[in-house]
Amino acid sequence: MRTVTESELGRILGALPGVPRIVASGNFAAPYRLLAAADAALAEFRLNMLNAQPGVPDREGVVHETSFVGPGMRGGPRLRYFPCRLSLVPHLLRQRLAPDVVLLHTSPPTGGTVSLGVEVNVLPAAIEAARARGGIVVAQANPAMPVTYGDALLDLDAVDYLLEVDEPLATHPVAAPDATSQAIGERVAALVPEQATLQLGIGAIPDATLDALLDRRGLRIWSEMFTDGALALEKAGSLDRDTPVTASFCFGSAELYDWIDRNPRVRMLRTEKTNSPGTIAAHPNLMSINSALQVDLFAQANASRVGGRTHSGFGGQTDFIVGAMHSPGGHAVIALRSWHPKADVSAVVPLVSGPVTSFQHSYIVTEQGTAAIWGRDSVEQAQQILDHAAHPAARDDLRAAGRDLGLPLV
Repeated sequence: MRTVTESELGRILGALPGVPRIVASGNFAAPYRLLAAADAALAEFRLNMLNAQPGVPDREGVVHETSFVGPGMRGGPRLRYFPCRLSLVPHLLRQRLAPDVVLLHTSPPTGGTVSLGVEVNVLPAAIEAARARGGIVVAQANPAMPVTYGDALLDLDAVDYLLEVDEPLATHPVAAPDATSQAIGERVAALVPEQATLQLGIGAIPDATLDALLDRRGLRIWSEMFTDGALALEKAGSLDRDTPVTASFCFGSAELYDWIDRNPRVRMLRTEKTNSPGTIAAHPNLMSINSALQVDLFAQANASRVGGRTHSGFGGQTDFIVGAMHSPGGHAVIALRSWHPKADVSAVVPLVSGPVTSFQHSYIVTEQGTAAIWGRDSVEQAQQILDHAAHPAARDDLRAAGRDLGLPLV
């Protein structure tokens, strides 16, 4: 491992042949200084990130690649979306999208290691894939990056070059849930059994669900990610003290980052472990709580595409739904608003207009009610969704459309 300046790094990257593929830390751990160096040194490159935030290089000559589209790449003219469950992205990086360069955002070196901090995710697999083909690994070492344990710790031997920076870590503001999100969260929380293990996605509804669980005890977290809601549960005494909070990445407030820093209660693992459906299923009472853009009368969820373009992607939703449905006492919940206020359309549709992200859930929950799905035949499922999840303004049209689709709804 050699410490370099930005000008030295620019010369190193500029000497790369062809059009290199760069895999970089995603979510709220983007190594912006390293990305800027690559952008200045290379006329053309492919940039692969998960949930990229605004500010990543975006110009002619830069092709965006991802299996989960973030706002920094969404709707871009040079976006290549690779549909893939998050648990399989490491295989994708080894088999089809092997990186020439991996750009990391880490803690400063200590004891012969750096920590990947808030973003482990698919990065260990990317590093291994780059090493296997003679690629290079560069770390942006920042004292603001929390030190986390588990698979986050990376030997310095795995890093070729290190750039020292000192700048604040990007945060994700936490907003108070609105009345609709709060109502949905309370309905979801009512489904959570005692001493459940939780997996929750991103957004106002998962946050509201956690708010409604603060009076519980003995809860556990095994998830692909967490935000400030996990810290709120910890403060309330809701989490089992003998079980570490386990995830693959996190983002949130500065207070959250302070909490996870050198905290043995937090364990960050690589995606292949957190998102393995078999491992997920081994946790009793695993509650998978996710959202969607649309659900239909066949209990299918679309969380990927809206308006003819990719909005996000599969993420880990499919991994956790499969795992939860095999967990003893586990359930998979899709929670969403019954009506999209901006588009002024129903979120419950006769048949989803985009690719199906997931199906065979336990429940579909909206502010209208809770539709029980598992163990019911197709007509009963559709009737539950119509009566308990759909907005009243959409029910007559849904009933008629369902009948045209062969569902004798009443």
